[in-house]
Amino acid sequence: MANICHSKLLSQPAANVFLSYELFLPDTITPPHQHIWGQLQIVNTGVIEIKTEKNTYLSPSQYGIWVPANTRHESYMRRRIQYSSINIVPEIIPMPDHVCLIEISAIFRSILDDFRSRNITQANTTQDDRLITVVLDQIRTSKQQPNFLPQTNDPLLTPILLELGHEPSNQMNLSEWAQKLHTTERTLARHCRNKLGMNFSELRQRAKFLRSVELLRQGYTVKNIALSLGYNQSSPFITLFKKYAGSPPAQHIKNLTKI
Repeated sequence: MANICHSKLLSQPAANVFLSYELFLPDTITPPHQHIWGQLQIVNTGVIEIKTEKNTYLSPSQYGIWVPANTRHESYMRRRIQYSSINIVPEIIPMPDHVCLIEISAIFRSILDDFRSRNITQANTTQDDRLITVVLDQIRTSKQQPNFLPQTNDPLLTPILLELGHEPSNQMNLSEWAQKLHTTERTLARHCRNKLGMNFSELRQRAKFLRSVELLRQGYTVKNIALSLGYNQSSPFITLFKKYAGSPPAQHIKNLTKI
């Protein structure tokens, strides 16, 4: 049975920029809600899932999910997760008017960890105010992307997305999928690019990465995860993990022990 976590945030912003922190239990849901401020939602490890009326967004810990003001949304945490949010009143800085992923830089992460360790929810000193300014600069200049693992209702792509979500180690190539779906490989490749913004190989790699994050949290070894994802040895999996996480699985495991 899911854990229901109702938002503890105020109905009015505590400051132009303020922060909140949670430690979510596994299988936690926050019911649909919205704020009059924008919210950048970040997890220390693992994956956060946010649903809006239009789409579902998945994000690993190296990205935050930006939810603009007055956007109705709900979130779901499959695993135990250390969560932070940076809440920004509209027009403080230029921000996207749509939900998207924002890359979390090392500087940004370091300041956020410091704030969390001191339970800073808003700047009350000139020193913390300067750190908030740095955070806002980092947010404003960070890379953005629509979604880590895009979703679509496209009838040709939906079976692929469902299968990769269930079993990312599936070895079917694009030609085999095209045959199964009674279409051409060229048509399927075009749908991937147009509907998902990436090719089939990138889609499959991202699905594998998200699954590996879950398996690491469950205590599986790097070797066992590599084998479960269809690799014959650990090194290709480690390369894949570093591509998206920016660090090897061993470092990710160390971060898990800090929660």
